[in-house]
Amino acid sequence: MKENRLANAASPYLRQHASNPVDWDPWGEEAFSKAKAENKPIFLSIGYSTCHWCHVMERESFENEEIAAVLNAHFVSIKLDREERPDIDKVYMTAYQAMTGETGGWPLNVFLTPDLAPFYGGTYFPPVDRGGRVGFKSVLLQLEEAWREKQGKVVQSAAALREHIQENFGAGMESETVPERAVLDRAAVMLLESGDQVEGGWASGPKFPMPSHMRYVLRSWKRIGDERLLGFAEFTAERMAEGGIMDQLGGGFHRYAVDGKWQVPRFEKMLYDQAQLLDVYLDLYQITKKEKYAEVAREICRYVLSDLVSERGAFYCAEDAQSEGKEGKYFCWTSSELENILNEEEFTIVSEYFAVSEEGNFYDHSDPEALKHQNVLSVVQDEAWLTATRKTVLDGAVAKMKAARAARVRPGIDDKVLASWNGMMIGALARAGRVLEEDKYLAAALKAHRFIQKEMWDGERLAHRWHAASVDWSAQAESYLLMLQATRRLYELTLDPEMLGFAVALADASEALFFDQEKGGFFESAAVDDVMVRLKGDYDGAMPTASGVAAMEFLKLARITGREDYKVTAERTFKAYGEVLMQTPTSMTNMLQALDLYYAKDQRLVLAEGENGLEGFYRQLSTRYRPQLTVMSNSGQVDAFERGLKAQGGKTTAYLCEGESCQQPVTEPEALDSAD
Repeated sequence: MKENRLANAASPYLRQHASNPVDWDPWGEEAFSKAKAENKPIFLSIGYSTCHWCHVMERESFENEEIAAVLNAHFVSIKLDREERPDIDKVYMTAYQAMTGETGGWPLNVFLTPDLAPFYGGTYFPPVDRGGRVGFKSVLLQLEEAWREKQGKVVQSAAALREHIQENFGAGMESETVPERAVLDRAAVMLLESGDQVEGGWASGPKFPMPSHMRYVLRSWKRIGDERLLGFAEFTAERMAEGGIMDQLGGGFHRYAVDGKWQVPRFEKMLYDQAQLLDVYLDLYQITKKEKYAEVAREICRYVLSDLVSERGAFYCAEDAQSEGKEGKYFCWTSSELENILNEEEFTIVSEYFAVSEEGNFYDHSDPEALKHQNVLSVVQDEAWLTATRKTVLDGAVAKMKAARAARVRPGIDDKVLASWNGMMIGALARAGRVLEEDKYLAAALKAHRFIQKEMWDGERLAHRWHAASVDWSAQAESYLLMLQATRRLYELTLDPEMLGFAVALADASEALFFDQEKGGFFESAAVDDVMVRLKGDYDGAMPTASGVAAMEFLKLARITGREDYKVTAERTFKAYGEVLMQTPTSMTNMLQALDLYYAKDQRLVLAEGENGLEGFYRQLSTRYRPQLTVMSNSGQVDAFERGLKAQGGKTTAYLCEGESCQQPVTEPEALDSAD
């Protein structure tokens, strides 16, 4: 079969389309030049390898010879992996939202002039007119006619849209002051009042995990002491862990639930979800000491270290939802399949515990040949039901089910390595190592970090993507800032001075590339030719905004290094989002976590290492939830004040300090209980 120009792409998503009859180009100057030379509009299709509706549209439209012929004759068709170029995706998603007033999703299909200005867009299109929705072929023919007959008007409207995006979604305005403290409590109340008190989480469905919301609710509980906040966070976490959104056999979480009860998921499993949810369950374990939260955290770690880690230690992006062309086939069960591998008692217990039925609870309506009677496993029995006898039977049955599932065809792995997503996983996994007292987790985090630093950092620049030794050097704010986050977290968890040095280097590079010196805040992309408009994120989606991450990291580094310029950068970032935080604070709960730290006491725990090392202190520190505490050493690029604090009597000594005032030094880890 003839392949197109995507055959040698590093992105697994692009390579999935290499055999399409569409004459695809990757994003780049060659395609732009072709569009200009041939005076053709650009059809830009953006997606990612585990995207369900991307698979559907490929099957229905991009493998269709008639549709491909129209595209090849009248358009320059470009495929883009949104995970490789989140900056480009952000620009054209914003354009789509401005054109339609809709939220948007993927695949994102946008039509551009040869100079990259958008003039029409959509998400999933059926191949032909169907169910009141215009078909993709009809769209192509109408746009081809518009370009041929009214090109001047099309170009003019595209230019106007570009200007509108620049004026309304670009740099924004910097407030005179940091948003007031009251916004923190107001946001907590808003989250509690808007939460689903019946099923947990937010919205009636689909249900997304929303870890930034969860972590902010928990920080607010710590600050306010309102037990309703902790109760709602626990309730949501329990519903998620019991639901089909969690892989009850293999661990880890699927992307989201399509229903309102966390039962039936979109089955792809993303690295960034595992990382952020790992932190949520670690928070809850530290707060409540309930083993069930620790077990969910361990299941996430087991899944990632089993299925999403490369031989060299870096973490892969995702596991697909499909295997053998069927959504959820690897993860679901029919009643008859279970009857064949379990004895009668085991089948009864499994059916009752996981709500398995003859009719099933999942059917892929987007696939005319979908499998029937499929069951997504979710836990519907409480702890009282699971007696010791039943648990013994259930454990034996689950072992058989795992063995049977392992023999199935596995969904594909998106095996590219992103610095941003690795940064999220590195920080969470390292923390899991400390909190759960599992050295292998911390070791795995350090190994992944070494890979990123060796293969994706040249001393000045951080690459965004690595795949089979192919490196993408596009400057992405999320990669710089999330690797900064990972490195700073590793510093606080190890006190390795080289980690602090690398964190400072990443912070300085991030500020130079992405900080808006005129109006504050961080752009999502660097100033490069193929980005139509430099945007700043104004809401947390599946990933936090660059500015939200930056506010926390520059504030943390200011406290560790004593550098006032880092604090000013954090403050200017808060000011750049003053209007957003005052009007819609829950849209940026990741930044609210940083604002919470800003208004908290500047409490630093300085560990001056002695002959007995640091492990005893780390074990004690990990027993409690201390979101406002900054841990640092008395060496390396720290402030002169901390460098003057010394170990007492040759033993590791802890100093709990606020500003330049410290409590009496302690040499016994158990004395750390006063640290928040």
